[in-house]
Amino acid sequence: MEKLLFVCLGNICRSPAAEEVMRVLAARAGRAADFELDSAGLIDFHEGELPDERMRRHARQRGYELTHRSRPVRPADFRNFDRILVMDAAGVRRLEQMASSDAERRKIERLAGYLSRYTADAIPDPYYGGPEDFERVLDLLEDACAGLLEGRPSV
Repeated sequence: MEKLLFVCLGNICRSPAAEEVMRVLAARAGRAADFELDSAGLIDFHEGELPDERMRRHARQRGYELTHRSRPVRPADFRNFDRILVMDAAGVRRLEQMASSDAERRKIERLAGYLSRYTADAIPDPYYGGPEDFERVLDLLEDACAGLLEGRPSV
């Protein structure tokens, strides 16, 4: 079983959506038992909260139910997860600073590296955007998680 942690800034939009998209895609492929999935944030401001209502609404329209409660990244996450998939370069830098060894740093990957249908360096934060931004993020997450499930190498 591969343990994957998805990380964004507050753990209320991108990372809980990525966690659920991956869960659903893995289940549809008959591979749910192959993965242990979780998500976390770089800040603890939203700790204990459900994902942003707008993200939940847009995700629900695509068949995803976002029920994860926000939590911050913890030092143990670097030991407990095989890969830590982060949404943007700022997140990568922050996680690299949090890691306590080179082995832990090697677990950090950009989720956008698994995109194949779309071209993007990051999964952008939709928090201050409109409905089209939430839809765009879900498009990117579906593409990247499909690549992750297929084992396409990260770039």
